[in-house]
Amino acid sequence: MCYTYKRNDVGRAIELKYMTGKELREAYLNFFAEKKGHLRLPSYSLVPENDPTLLLIGAGMAPLKPFFTGKVKPPRHRIVTCQRCVRTGDIENVGRTARHQTFFEMLGNFSFGDYFKKEAIPWAWEFLTEVIELPKEKLWVTIYPNDDEARQIWLEQPGLSPDHIVPLEDNFWEIGPGPCGPDSEIYIDLGEERGCGSPTCSVGCDCDRFLEIWNLVFTQYDRTEDGEYNLLAHKNIDTGCGLERLASVVQNKKTNFETDLLYPVIEYAANVSQTEYGADPQKDISLKVIADHARSVVIMIMDGILPSNEGRGYVLRRTIRRAIRHGRMLGITKPFLDGAVDAVIEIFGDVKDFSELVSKEEYIRRVIRIEEERFAATLVQGIDLLNEEIDTLKANAQQILPGEVGFKLYDTYGFPRELTEEILHENGLKLDDAGFVQEMEKQRNRARSARAENQAVAVPDLSGLDTSALTENAEVREANVVAIWRDGTLVDMLHDGESAGIILSTTPFHAEGGGQVGDAGLLLSDVGRIVIRNTKRLPDGTVYHLAYVEEGQIQRGETVQIQLDEVHKLSSARNHTATHLLQAALQRIVGDHVHQAGSLVTPERLRFDFTNFEPLTQQQVQDIEDLVNEEILSSIDLDISTMPIAVAKERGAMALFGEKYGDIVRVVEVPNFSIELCGGSHVSNTGQIGLFKIIGESGVAAGVRRIEAITGRAAYQYVSETDALIRTLSQRLKVKAGDLPTQVDKLIDEKKNMQEQLRTYADSRDQADAQKLLSDVQEIGKFHVIVGKVNVYSMEELRNIADLACEKLSAGIVVLGMADNDKVNLVVKADQDAVAYGAHAGNIIKAAAKAVGGGGGGRPDMAQAGGKIPQNLSQAFDDAVLIIRQQAGK
Repeated sequence: MCYTYKRNDVGRAIELKYMTGKELREAYLNFFAEKKGHLRLPSYSLVPENDPTLLLIGAGMAPLKPFFTGKVKPPRHRIVTCQRCVRTGDIENVGRTARHQTFFEMLGNFSFGDYFKKEAIPWAWEFLTEVIELPKEKLWVTIYPNDDEARQIWLEQPGLSPDHIVPLEDNFWEIGPGPCGPDSEIYIDLGEERGCGSPTCSVGCDCDRFLEIWNLVFTQYDRTEDGEYNLLAHKNIDTGCGLERLASVVQNKKTNFETDLLYPVIEYAANVSQTEYGADPQKDISLKVIADHARSVVIMIMDGILPSNEGRGYVLRRTIRRAIRHGRMLGITKPFLDGAVDAVIEIFGDVKDFSELVSKEEYIRRVIRIEEERFAATLVQGIDLLNEEIDTLKANAQQILPGEVGFKLYDTYGFPRELTEEILHENGLKLDDAGFVQEMEKQRNRARSARAENQAVAVPDLSGLDTSALTENAEVREANVVAIWRDGTLVDMLHDGESAGIILSTTPFHAEGGGQVGDAGLLLSDVGRIVIRNTKRLPDGTVYHLAYVEEGQIQRGETVQIQLDEVHKLSSARNHTATHLLQAALQRIVGDHVHQAGSLVTPERLRFDFTNFEPLTQQQVQDIEDLVNEEILSSIDLDISTMPIAVAKERGAMALFGEKYGDIVRVVEVPNFSIELCGGSHVSNTGQIGLFKIIGESGVAAGVRRIEAITGRAAYQYVSETDALIRTLSQRLKVKAGDLPTQVDKLIDEKKNMQEQLRTYADSRDQADAQKLLSDVQEIGKFHVIVGKVNVYSMEELRNIADLACEKLSAGIVVLGMADNDKVNLVVKADQDAVAYGAHAGNIIKAAAKAVGGGGGGRPDMAQAGGKIPQNLSQAFDDAVLIIRQQAGK
């Protein structure tokens, strides 16, 4: 299908072949797969695999990095993908520019030591000018000034004007030492009407006239630490072509947001907010933000990310809440974001890489709905806190909100920083930006420290190590030490007390994976005893061992005897098979929406995180436990085999989210009950598990629950200890075990009755104390003031007496204190009339608290504080009266 539209800069009609976003995506992938011999790979998940340096996949080449570095052999030397990506570094620009997005799709063709410039450049030109038929006269390219080879190849492309080849210094891609090289960018001229009006406007200008649509990176150098550039033995090609940008060109849209890849969500948001897109630039920003963020949110949840306060979960939470805020700015007060799921499915539902959208639709909706409702609650709490702080700032003639308060709003109440700044601006105040950033950095440092504690021994560059002869053999008990490293550096020997990573020529140790910890055991030599604490895999699949030299030493090349910790291994196997039984039981009893969201299998216990939106009932927990134990008591032989992944999926085998599988997979089946793809350790018969006991069920995030359970000896011991506890309680309460619940209910009722009697007595006493205080009222200006010490036992009673006394006063201020050993509590209460006359309880309490060695604060009408110098209570009262006199103008 073609249509014609007018370009003002050329004064004639230009025909463009219209293509939908889906057609454009398929055209690119098919061009490189069918015509240029590339392997078409599906999009990787947004969750990076084996790359702790990345929070989310943000570039087409990111999941292919192991192929570029040589750590993993690529399945083919030519690959083409359409990779889903999320970037939030410029999130504040989304909606304000034509192109900024948090979620986007990146088309890319890649070569790993195969073709180079003389193929990559003509193929890009061929696709743009022959497949999607962009006008050659409108295309421009940039090159690195010294890249004569690229310039010459571009000059050979039919229809490209030589003066449309522009050298730019920025056309060199590098990130520190390592592979790097020049790049070449392809632009399209969208016409003078889209430009800045400058007579010098050209490629590289910041205006919207020249749109970059493709970047070709020629990785041909290796930059050393000293800054030298050496030619690589194997040159690579890394390209990136933004699908939404390209769609905006072929669909003749001014922005990415008006293409069929985003506009359905804008239409939804405009309909819900009763807003017309294009009528108000400010409202258009909010509509674009909602459209972009809705796509990001839906795809992140599809890829298994859930809202949380850290990591990629926080990226999701922030994106959801930013979209909600822009909904509020459009006047949407009810939950609405989950309704955008339909529009996102309209865009992606029939695209193979997004096939899970349809099957997970209701799940995605519920995650968004719960998060939106949760933010609605914290939004109110956050505004209350911010209003209190604003009152305090104004009362003290201050203009800067402390950074720690702003960060608390951001971190605890989920307040977008922009919202805090906006409310402060309305009140003539500002946020301490430096303090906010400092608090943010403190949190990041805490997170880094926590991650560092959990990281394994740093792995050095092992690209030169020949791993072709390394084997895994469950029966082997002798091996040679192939490699040793410590603190990220290869070494030849380890000594007593040192920890390190070790690779053996052959190993019976099962590596950590699928949530199961690795095997443990011992390595023994003539002069050393080495404890293997865990076993892991490198990205290329090589098994390595986390080792500690308990005695003597170990050196590279020597032969060691191997002792597997068989108890450790069997206990892990019991718990791993029990985890499979648990997941199957959950799906039968709770529902087929249940999917694994995480797991941990250790010799001591198992932990299983699963998708569900409410706590399990006691009956559900019991039913799950009973069902698993039925399978155990049935003593069923497991069927463990390998087969093509297509066959496994046809048989209904469940796969672990985020895991990449080869063509041949290992399938673990408990016949007629559970079937999963799994490479972990398992028992051969369910009867070997012995006993299964759930010891905990809790929530870990919105829409995610956690079950903790034990098996075998641990389960037996738990049941035995519980039985002993029940017998002890029966003896102490003098009832049969079956009557314990009734007896406990009776005791609870008795306790409630006693507490009610005590509360009645306390209220009566508080009334009497308040009445006594009214006999000693001071008049200070327009204020009627009570200051005194009362003998109570809690801050709650102190506040209650202050409230009762203040109710009896006109323009009243009540200052009360209590002392208990080395502790002091203070309360200040001011009624509405007193506040109107200038009273501020928070400022009064600050002065009083200082005298007793404490601190505190609060609102103009109510404040409390604590201290630790009881003997200074009289001084605290005097200081409070002094502040009251100042507030009264005396």
